[in-house]
Amino acid sequence: MVFPLTSRVFGILPNGASVEAWTLSGSGGLLLEIITYGATVTRLLVPDRNGRLADVVLGFNNLDSYKSSRAYSGAIIGRVAGRTTGARFSLEGNTYQLARNDGLNHLHGGIEGFDKKVWSACPIENSNGAPSLRLTYRSPDREEGYPGNVDVAVTYTVTADNVFLVETEAVSDRPTPFSLTQHSYFNLAGDAAGSIGDHELQIHSDAFVLTDERMTLLGRMRSVSGQANDFRDLRNLGDAIPALFQNHGDLYLIRRAEQSSAELRPMPAARLVHTGSGRVLELSTTEPYVQLYTGTGLDGLLTGKSGSNYGRHAGVCLECERYPDGANSPSSGNNILRPGKPQRDITTYSFSTLP
Repeated sequence: MVFPLTSRVFGILPNGASVEAWTLSGSGGLLLEIITYGATVTRLLVPDRNGRLADVVLGFNNLDSYKSSRAYSGAIIGRVAGRTTGARFSLEGNTYQLARNDGLNHLHGGIEGFDKKVWSACPIENSNGAPSLRLTYRSPDREEGYPGNVDVAVTYTVTADNVFLVETEAVSDRPTPFSLTQHSYFNLAGDAAGSIGDHELQIHSDAFVLTDERMTLLGRMRSVSGQANDFRDLRNLGDAIPALFQNHGDLYLIRRAEQSSAELRPMPAARLVHTGSGRVLELSTTEPYVQLYTGTGLDGLLTGKSGSNYGRHAGVCLECERYPDGANSPSSGNNILRPGKPQRDITTYSFSTLP
C-alpha cells in the first residue's frame, strides 16, 4: 500500500537538530519529497507520456550537500528572493544595511537565509484526500539585518490531477521587505539528463526589468518585443540561451487579469515542454513577477542524486516573486510586509503530457 504522506530522518545537524524528509504521494502519480532544512523540495517524480516516472528537479542525497551548496536547489528563499541593490534600504525613516553576498548587492535573503534554516513540519489531512505538509519558521527581528519578527508558513500539496501546489503566508510585527520564492531547478527529462537545451519555454509576459552587468535591477521596464528574451511564444531553450544577457535570464512582469480585492487566483505565468518525454509543466501564480534563471552558474562541481554532475543549464528555475528591490524602488512593485496585513500567495505547478 502507498501511503499519501510519510516521514523519515534525512540527516542530523552539528547542533544535534534532526532534519526530516517528508514524502507526499498523489493518486495521479506525482510524488514529492521535502526536507525541513530550507523547506526544500528534494525530489519530484512525474510520469511521462507512457506513465514512467522520472525525478524532474535537481537535488542531493545528503544533508551536507545542501548545507555547503550555494545553488539554493529546491529551497524556499527569503526574506527577500532576488537582489537588493547596494545591500541596503530605507524604510520608515531608518536605513538598514544587509550582507553583501553577491558583489555589492544582497541576494536571496543573505548569508544564512531561509534556505539554511530548519523549519517545523506538520502534516495536514485534506477532505479530498490530497496530502499536504505545512512548514513554519519564525524569523527574528534583525535576522540578516531585516527589521521585525516575521512568522512564515509554507504549505505544499500534491493533488490527484498532478498539481504541485505551493501556498505561502507571512505576518510581521514591523514593516519589512518580504518576498518568498520556491527555487527548484526543473529538468523534465530527469535530473541526470544534462542540459535543458532540448526544452521549450513560454513566458506570459510583455515586459522585463533592465539590469546592469552585475544583474542589479535598474528599476526600469522594457518591452520584450524585438528582444532576444521574448518568450511570448514557445521557444527552444537551446536556441534562446546563447542570446540572453549573460546567458542568465531576466525578471518578467506577468500579465494580470482583473481580479477583485477579495480574490487570490493564480494567473498563467509560464509553460515548459519536453517533447522527448512528453512532460509539460504549466506554471501559474498570484505573484507579479517571474525570474527566469537558466542555471548558467552551475559549474559541474555539484554531484546530484543520480551520481551525475550538474553542468551549465542542467536545470531551469522559474522563480515567482514580488519585485526584489521594492524597498528601494517602490514604483516597480511593493514588497513591504506590514503589521496587520498578512501576505498570502499561491503558485501551482501543473504537470501533464503531450499525446
